[in-house]
Amino acid sequence: MGLAKCPNGHIYNPRRYGKICPYCNMKTQDEAFAEKPLGFEPPVEILEETVRPVCGWIICIEGAKVGMDYKIHEGKNFVGRGDEMDIQILGDNEINRRNHAIIVYDPKNLNTMILPGDSSGIAYLNDKPVYVPLELNPYDIINLGQSRFLFVPLCGNNFSWGDLK
Repeated sequence: MGLAKCPNGHIYNPRRYGKICPYCNMKTQDEAFAEKPLGFEPPVEILEETVRPVCGWIICIEGAKVGMDYKIHEGKNFVGRGDEMDIQILGDNEINRRNHAIIVYDPKNLNTMILPGDSSGIAYLNDKPVYVPLELNPYDIINLGQSRFLFVPLCGNNFSWGDLK
């Protein structure tokens, strides 16, 4: 038996706590859907949650999280291990906790750039250190810590979310 998730999104170990969430005393999602009270509405925050359209991805091709993809959104995406990072990469302790690198999608110029972070870690683009902003091209390789990532763009000259407005 793996982890359980309650309707409020809390994740916990059901072997230890059973079918009742230790944080909010609600039943696990499977149980909750079967016995959902009449008139149940999800919290307003869930209904009003804004969606940040994806503009590209980096996919781990070597390291602790092989196969994991990380979304790149419009504007600055701070990369590191910390919870406050836009792109949080766990499992590789050689990646700095905060701002190992910054990946930026610029909707005005329709390009994606990688910038050096303000931490002690060095990012590499196609095995060259990133000391200044560099443009990312499709399928470029980014090295962070002991991990390697493949850059896959969605937005650019052929498609942009601004085209749909």
